[in-house]
Amino acid sequence: MDAAQLLKTVLDAQVETPALILDEIAMQQNIDAMAERAHRHSVTLRPHAKTHKSIAIGRKQIEAGAVGLCVAKTGEAEALAPLGCPLLVTAPVVGRQKLQRLAQVSHHAPLTLVVDHPMLIAELSAVAAAHATSFDVMVDVDIGTGRTGTRRAEDAGEIAALIDSTAGLRLVGIQAYAGHVQHIENFEARRAAAVAADAMLREAVANVRPHLAGPPTITGSGTGSFAIDIELGTFTELQVGSYIFGDVEYNAIDYAPGAERPYRNSLYILARVVSANQDGFVTVDAGSKSISMDGPAPQIVAGCPAGTQWGRFGDEFSKLILPEGAEPLERGDLVLAVVPHCDPTINMFDSYTVVTDSGVVQTWPVDARGRSQ
Repeated sequence: MDAAQLLKTVLDAQVETPALILDEIAMQQNIDAMAERAHRHSVTLRPHAKTHKSIAIGRKQIEAGAVGLCVAKTGEAEALAPLGCPLLVTAPVVGRQKLQRLAQVSHHAPLTLVVDHPMLIAELSAVAAAHATSFDVMVDVDIGTGRTGTRRAEDAGEIAALIDSTAGLRLVGIQAYAGHVQHIENFEARRAAAVAADAMLREAVANVRPHLAGPPTITGSGTGSFAIDIELGTFTELQVGSYIFGDVEYNAIDYAPGAERPYRNSLYILARVVSANQDGFVTVDAGSKSISMDGPAPQIVAGCPAGTQWGRFGDEFSKLILPEGAEPLERGDLVLAVVPHCDPTINMFDSYTVVTDSGVVQTWPVDARGRSQ
């Protein structure tokens, strides 16, 4: 469904604004395309649910062949546990209370945790024993982002040995996420950064592998680097997240020369003109409480004259700056724009307004909204 059709559908359905509009057809095509690509290259797919925070969307990914989902926080694991699929918590969990909560989750959904320091291992073991459960564990390795993970390959090996010898824990592999690579716009520069990260990962794998009972799961990658990482061949599992929606940030990156964009935009912000009293711009009802402002502005795709620019205008509002000589917008007019940064924008909404393949508008909850603890 093109943007003009999508706008007409939500207009006819009298959707309240601001709203998060999801084109189900485009999203499903993205899900299926990534699943097929992973299968073709013999890597597993464990999409990152911190992007969508939705049981309904997670279920679609599992139905398409994903082996499980990733989550970033304990609260996300709790919210998505009703799916019953394997969950990987991709950030080290620090604090006895959170680990106890995860022990409860493990009775409902298979759970894997990551560690990047020896102190976390003893606490994990103690909680597992107290709750009559066990945890699959991965060594979290820093391959250039500097956010979490062991800094040296030797450290990764030492942590792997400690996990392997600790009751209640089972070493299953390595996690390594090159977040610093994902949004490099130039393809050759992004590939060079991914190759450098891959070299660090290979060294860590060599240190961890002797402590594994079977073939390791090597999980990571992302929407900006997955095609490069598949080519390099070190990852056995992809943690892609934003591919299902796309956003303005990912629209800006170059893909391999001659290659088509591997996914379509499927997620939009719908806003309404609430004031048109000024010359040259109008005010819409979606501001920084509705749209993540940590990156570029939304990309307008329908409802405005070509060349209209989205400008910041406070918590509740944005301004749409019209090109000179353009036909003015009127109060009540609707505007549709690609979300600028999908993950935090989604976290501002209670629900998706979903346009289905039959043009019917549905509502899907953002089940893990606000689950940051």
